[in-house]
Amino acid sequence: MLKIGIVGLPNVGKSTLFNALTKQSVPCENYPFCTIDPAVGVVGVPDERLNKLAVLSKSEKVIPAAIEFVDIAGLVRGAAEGAGLGNQFLSHIREVDAILEVVRFFDDPDITHVEGEVEPARDIETVNLELALADLEQVRARREKLVRDIKAGVIEAKAEDAVLAKLEQGFGEGKLARLIVLLQDEAALVAHLNLLTMKPILYTLNKKSGGHNLDELNDGRAERAYEMIEKLGGKYVKVDAATERELNEVADIDRQSFREEFGVHDDGIRDLIRGAYAALGLISFFTTGPKETRAWTVREGSIAPLAGAAIHSDFRDKFIRAEIVSCTDLLAASSYAAAREQAKVRTEGKEYIVRDGDVILFLHS
Repeated sequence: MLKIGIVGLPNVGKSTLFNALTKQSVPCENYPFCTIDPAVGVVGVPDERLNKLAVLSKSEKVIPAAIEFVDIAGLVRGAAEGAGLGNQFLSHIREVDAILEVVRFFDDPDITHVEGEVEPARDIETVNLELALADLEQVRARREKLVRDIKAGVIEAKAEDAVLAKLEQGFGEGKLARLIVLLQDEAALVAHLNLLTMKPILYTLNKKSGGHNLDELNDGRAERAYEMIEKLGGKYVKVDAATERELNEVADIDRQSFREEFGVHDDGIRDLIRGAYAALGLISFFTTGPKETRAWTVREGSIAPLAGAAIHSDFRDKFIRAEIVSCTDLLAASSYAAAREQAKVRTEGKEYIVRDGDVILFLHS
């Protein structure tokens, strides 16, 4: 299962957001370093198609695609040199597949900010700088280890060192690793380092219901944040973490009316989960039948055997063919048999690239 680490400066709403996402209870009091050990929660990816397929197939169970969120202790300036919980923070984040960076997007004198004032662009820069410094240290350490092999004429060591030199130069220019242009084979040479700034980042701008939200103040801070995120090639979603956490206690049928009362018109958690899914370059395909309807997660561009491996390795190693119908066509036809009669079900081979929303039946030897 893919993991996303919730990170940011202390006291910006990370644990509150984690609670809203996972409906779990972890400490989130108003002081830095409240979270010391990372909390983990598995979150289903909202997908209306899943329930519709389950009704069609009269399935006993419905299993959504899932993402594992990890709530990680707050990072402060100097973390790469061990400030705060720096080394511990960085070791936890190295283990995740992507980063959800929470950025405070409201003023409130009653809630402490570790830098004394709220400035999202600076906060983003602080977090990213610490990640980049940690990567730079790792790259330099790796280059030192390669020196002996390079002197011995080991071709692979020379090739890796050339890529590491390119990364070191990029870090010196203030770039994140994923913004440093590497060829596919170059990236493969340094993949084992699991660089922090090579991971995709989704920025979560945390607002506050009834508060002084920066996108309403017109003082330039919101615009600077948007420009910073665009420059970094990232995406952002806006969410009111505290309100979303409170809405966990409200019945589904009443939730929308409570949103209107709070002035929170969009489902921030749904948008955030979908945004995280998109940031990772993931899609869902489905299997459906009387026993269960299930969404499976694969990377966009995956061929059919690799997608089948999400279910069982036999669908990759002993793949013969796949029967595929789009979810839209299947629901419109009202049954698999009708979809087949309408020639909406097709047979595809091992080179087929799976599309989001495919309903697939894998056949293997």
